[in-house]
Amino acid sequence: MGRETENCPECKSTLRLRALIALLSQEIFGLPLSLPEFPALKGIRGMGMSDSPELAALLAEKFDYTNTFYHQPPVFDVTRPDERDLARYDFIVSSEVMEHVPPPVENAFATLCRMLRPDGLLLLTVPYTLQGRTVEHFPELHQYTLAAPGGRTVLVNRRRDGQIEVFENLVFHGGHGSTLEMRVFTEGSLRAMLAEAGFASVYIATENWPDFGVEHTETWSLPLAARKGNFRPFSAELARAYRDACRRAMNAERSLVALRADYERHVAHHNFSHQELTQRVQDLDRERKRALADVEEQTKWALDLDRERNRAIAEFADSSQLVIHTQQVRAALRRFQATISDTESEQREYLITGIPQQLDSYAALTVKVKAQEEELARLVADNPGQLENLKQFRRLIDQ
Repeated sequence: MGRETENCPECKSTLRLRALIALLSQEIFGLPLSLPEFPALKGIRGMGMSDSPELAALLAEKFDYTNTFYHQPPVFDVTRPDERDLARYDFIVSSEVMEHVPPPVENAFATLCRMLRPDGLLLLTVPYTLQGRTVEHFPELHQYTLAAPGGRTVLVNRRRDGQIEVFENLVFHGGHGSTLEMRVFTEGSLRAMLAEAGFASVYIATENWPDFGVEHTETWSLPLAARKGNFRPFSAELARAYRDACRRAMNAERSLVALRADYERHVAHHNFSHQELTQRVQDLDRERKRALADVEEQTKWALDLDRERNRAIAEFADSSQLVIHTQQVRAALRRFQATISDTESEQREYLITGIPQQLDSYAALTVKVKAQEEELARLVADNPGQLENLKQFRRLIDQ
């Protein structure tokens, strides 16, 4: 699977792009997510360098994100940055750009580092090899232009010492006459340049993520994350809950689409009541909305518990008993949430299929929910705020 082959049947993305987005997700959220599953965090500011319109639009939905260009607004020239952009961004995406920047490319890496906040990230892809040092095609580039005498493109350069150079056999990316290749990086040189530019660490993403269509067949030209500081990722537990909620919503949406298609077929053959099928569609839509609302409330409660836990740990760092108690609460909460999810599934299955056994399973699970709720109440009995949260959650379940 080539890194530049558009081999996704749905979005037509390349392996390089999917691996880069998976790395961005891993760095920010602590686990790989697809772009539609990213939580919307407008407090995180990012910048792209000539990203595709499709990628830029999706990132702008999730972050405070600006895509820039060298040849059109919004313009960004990495060799001449705007001072107002310094220390402004949480992350910068640069995919297949730095091999085209005029030398010295070290200055460009230093500029990107200065544009990041103290804990910012540079997400980078460039073609590179594994051995030796970076090869600069035009090391003395100063005043230059492209010309085509006899129809063959050459580069004419006036060096700083006044000498004239003419280069043939030029390499363009994106087709002849598009973007001129200035150099070929190596992995070792990239690491050294990024360290010299001010990045504290460099991570090369060698992992395969088959669920996201990321299976590398090469060990070079992989995406990398250059970390300026210690970026504090978003809670992986909450990101996972958000991802699961998105998937539940997508599954419900697919069910609605299937039901609507079924409705149209049955109406065409007069085999199904319009009113009955409409009611089923409305019931399923209400169930979908209720599931999303429940997950949102559970996520808020989990976040409140997480904050309480962090405060308790900070105040009683030496109290092992409190740590054990907190772990018990979190474990009980996870069991409680899992049982609620199972209860919702059984209820939904019964509403759709009408099988009596599903109702029996639902009844058994409601008893289990009650027992686990009592267990949670006992565990948080010394915390009035969480007891109130538990009562509110009980009311939501009863609705």
